[in-house]
Amino acid sequence: MRIITALALATATVIAAPAFAQDNTDTASGKRFAVVGGIAHLQPKGDAGAGIGDIDGDPAPTLSASWYLNDNFAVELWGAADKFNHRVNSDTGAKLGTVEQQPLALSAQYHFGQADTTFRPFVGVGYYESNFSNEDIPALDGLHVGVETAKGAIGTVGVDMNINPTWFVRADARYLHARPELTVGGQGSGSDLKLDPWVVGLGIGARF
Repeated sequence: MRIITALALATATVIAAPAFAQDNTDTASGKRFAVVGGIAHLQPKGDAGAGIGDIDGDPAPTLSASWYLNDNFAVELWGAADKFNHRVNSDTGAKLGTVEQQPLALSAQYHFGQADTTFRPFVGVGYYESNFSNEDIPALDGLHVGVETAKGAIGTVGVDMNINPTWFVRADARYLHARPELTVGGQGSGSDLKLDPWVVGLGIGARF
């Protein structure tokens, strides 16, 4: 279902772009708010812990809202509108279980160039938290195995392609420094997972 949603959003972006491009009566400069909806793929790194091999990535819809202090500096609230679902595999390729997560981040961003430039790259840095849930991992000594909330730094690089002063297409990549602790029976185990995922996204936005 998420893959179908991703394809639908990408198709809608391509189809809608020519219609949006007809509005050329104002300027992007001075507009202070922007919202973006899209789809992103979150891919944790492999070898996250002892006995763990690959962790499958997953797509999910995302939303963001930004407030621009001026044409170049912005503060963005970004998050997943649904959960990313991951299959966890052993270092031999066998399935260990599944887990879901849903990140939320607050970042400061710098957008290069003039507001009406067709291609505007940007960079950002901030803080995020990602809540893990629905852990379906084999119990240890009969006790539930879970994953604590991941917290830490997030870095962003991306580019906006201006269609007109209101509408734009966004492509971005986000790196999350994720070292959540494993829990056993609700208690910390002292063992951290080194997930450090990349989140690559595509979306369409509007500024006003």
